Amino acid sequence: MVRNHYDVIIIGAGPAGIFTALELVARGEEKLKILIIEKGRDIPQRTCPAKEKSIKCVHCSPCSIVCGWGGAGAFSDGKLTLSTEVGGWLEQYIGERKLAELINYIDGIYLEYGAPDKVYGMENEEAIEEIQRQAVLAELKLVPAPIRHLGTGRCGQILERMKNALVAKGVEVHTCEAVERLVVEDNVIKGVETADRRIFFGRYVVVAPGREGAEWLAQEAKRLQLEMAVNPVDIGVRVELPAAVMEHLTKVIYESKLIYHSRAFDDKVRTFCMNPYGEVVTENNDGLITVNGHSHAHKKTENTNFALLVSKTFTEPFKEPIAYGKYVARLANLLGGGVIVQRLGDLLDGRRTTYDRLRKGLVRPTLEDATPGDLSLVFPYRHLVAIVEMLQALDKIAPGVASRHTLLYGVEVKFYSSRLQLNKELETKITNLYAAGDGAGVTRGLAQASVAGVVAARSILAKEGVKLA
Repeated sequence: MVRNHYDVIIIGAGPAGIFTALELVARGEEKLKILIIEKGRDIPQRTCPAKEKSIKCVHCSPCSIVCGWGGAGAFSDGKLTLSTEVGGWLEQYIGERKLAELINYIDGIYLEYGAPDKVYGMENEEAIEEIQRQAVLAELKLVPAPIRHLGTGRCGQILERMKNALVAKGVEVHTCEAVERLVVEDNVIKGVETADRRIFFGRYVVVAPGREGAEWLAQEAKRLQLEMAVNPVDIGVRVELPAAVMEHLTKVIYESKLIYHSRAFDDKVRTFCMNPYGEVVTENNDGLITVNGHSHAHKKTENTNFALLVSKTFTEPFKEPIAYGKYVARLANLLGGGVIVQRLGDLLDGRRTTYDRLRKGLVRPTLEDATPGDLSLVFPYRHLVAIVEMLQALDKIAPGVASRHTLLYGVEVKFYSSRLQLNKELETKITNLYAAGDGAGVTRGLAQASVAGVVAARSILAKEGVKLA
């Protein structure tokens, strides 16, 4: 007989959901009946036909790259950014000191499950200071951040070990099952209803659907009259160039987090997810094909890739940043049948890249099924101007970035859920309903998403009378 009453129901098996469960069982609360519901597949079944067969995206639903046990991070580059300055807004809820303490705490847990000991980015202070000096001269701000690089292959292994440990302690896991509705009575959470109309009752519910579930959560919040604040949307390109161009930076700081404000419009542009010797990949976001990048622990290419993202925060009356981001990405899909790739030189010359021009270039694309085209037909003018300005600024600290052979893939877009109104323990105004991670709009990275799960779990434990040190 299938149980349908639980103490804690966790929606989403990304880092926020996983760490909620890990914290609940780590405190000796095995008596709590815990259910994790994940709409994607279990990690051994998370395969991408397009990647395995080197073909165009076949539009799997849900996409195994972004959905399934481990969340979108399972097959990402697996970077734990061990800094309070990047990766989300949890500092506004729990304070910088507590956030730093919990980042250190979750880092220790990743180490227990097999994360490598090496931390990048803080070994050579003199070299970092020199890079900062060069960045300032180029009107760039460098945000130094220690990074523990799990690597795409190793990240999956760590997440599978976490799952096995949770199951061994009695946590029930349902994969390939989507939650459709939160069940609320008299402003108290009562459980969840799935897409196949099954109802699971729970005294506590932690909603952690990730970026893939951001739109669903926004719809549920509207239905339940939960207040939300609009987060920015980040839209841009994935840049690919010879690894040698960035090597003097990536050897010192594995991921150079650089921020620029465009002269033309004062828009914020930032580097994101730098992958030395990595590869460019596609993602299927609910039928929308976007671009991303990985670097593997044991597999190297000749190229480095990173994202350049332009942040845009909308004001009244517009409240649909996710829809806006999808609209821009959909233009690329319409024009190119998926992801478009263009040489920077062709973009600046006002012409499309062709297969012939791509073959003549010095940079061999690692995403072979990208369609050569013209990104100026996709991006709003101010976004394109900001991206070009940022590339020219980066060229001052890494000559070759603004080479005519540099490849730009579009569109890369990061959807952040509108931020739910939460208390310092990440509880909504609905009693015992918590929201955590990227899907709730409070984090945007592995480390802070993991911390968010711990924060929610500790609040539940406190309500259950468990004394925390």
